[in-house]
Amino acid sequence: MKPDTVGRPDGKSAASPPFHMTGLWADGILLTAAGERPVAELRPGDRVITRDAGMVTLRGITLRSLRAPLVRIREGSLGHRRPGRDVLLPAGQPILVRDWRARALFGRDQALVAASRLVDGEFVTHAGCATLDLCELDFDEPHILYLDGLEVASKRTSALATQGARRSLS
Repeated sequence: MKPDTVGRPDGKSAASPPFHMTGLWADGILLTAAGERPVAELRPGDRVITRDAGMVTLRGITLRSLRAPLVRIREGSLGHRRPGRDVLLPAGQPILVRDWRARALFGRDQALVAASRLVDGEFVTHAGCATLDLCELDFDEPHILYLDGLEVASKRTSALATQGARRSLS
């Protein structure tokens, strides 16, 4: 006998989208070998400047429009010209913090943390849920990228979080 449960008529789970989703804002500006370029204009084969490995080759890019909880980071709120303009990121997007915030909030010289963990209610704020064009960049391994002056992870992985804390990124 099947248990009496609430669900969708097609029998599949009624799940909400995961709040850990990441991706780079398609309108964001990324540092590449050809200069600053919008993320959505990148193509496989482009060379991207990373903090942890210098120049790397982009293997693939996936563009998605997703409804997700967002965080707005106001221009200049994370340091001099960091970010260079107001930025919207998925709440789960990992950002490398390596200033007084890392020491004060996380007890380390640098920390790779979800954007939502930096919310202060004034300069870094929750921006509600909205549909945003996000690009997931595929490299041979995860990297720290320069997006609008922020240092962000190319993708969310536990390996990156632990390596990022141990690997010398200075």
